[in-house]
Amino acid sequence: MKIDVVTLFPEMFDGPLGHSIVKRAIEKDIVEVNRVNFRQFGKGKHHQVDDTPYGGGAGMLLKPEPLFDAMDSINEREPETKKRVILMDPAGKPFNQAMAEEFSKEEHLVFLCGHYEGYDERIRSIVTDEVSLGDYVLTGGELAAMVMIDATVRLLPEVLGNVASAQTDSHSSGLLEHPHYTRPAEYKGMKVPDVLMNGNHGLIEEWRHKESLKRTFDRRPDMLASYALSDQDKKLIAEWEREAEETE
Repeated sequence: MKIDVVTLFPEMFDGPLGHSIVKRAIEKDIVEVNRVNFRQFGKGKHHQVDDTPYGGGAGMLLKPEPLFDAMDSINEREPETKKRVILMDPAGKPFNQAMAEEFSKEEHLVFLCGHYEGYDERIRSIVTDEVSLGDYVLTGGELAAMVMIDATVRLLPEVLGNVASAQTDSHSSGLLEHPHYTRPAEYKGMKVPDVLMNGNHGLIEEWRHKESLKRTFDRRPDMLASYALSDQDKKLIAEWEREAEETE
């Protein structure tokens, strides 16, 4: 996979790209990440990339020319790749695990990181996706792009040591992940559930599913609306709902 990040602050990516799983993926040539500083395409003596909005208003807008020229430079360098161009925008579609999985199947991702008050609307003509990290506004798109790159790269084949790790992550299965335990079997009076130590993998999987369902019910009940509940799942949820009503 190839990834380009179009940004005014390429040095912000040194940390996230230089450590842990993403670093190893780069070193193994599983992913190639390039940073394009679009100020180099700014106009005039000071390489201006922003200007005041027509019609007045607060703040400055990113001009179209530098971002168009940055995209042209990427297309000239990689003319053969099919590119998915992702605009970091608080008004965009919320980023989630399903989107990360979708991105991980692409050949070439380009993240456009804005700054200032917003974008000249014409920039959207070169964009395939407008994506938001959440319902809040950041100083710029760089932090959002870092999160999306991390969430995407870890899903690429051979990046994680254990493929099942990604498959069983919270949100990948449609439920939040079940609790995990490791040695020691007891710590400060807190014991590992017996079912996890009895070697019966059928019972273990049953316990894990029930715990995932319960954790989702407690913390993110909205996720259950799109999850294919079994008859047994529905019985458990009905039981938990009765228990909740009784404790109110």
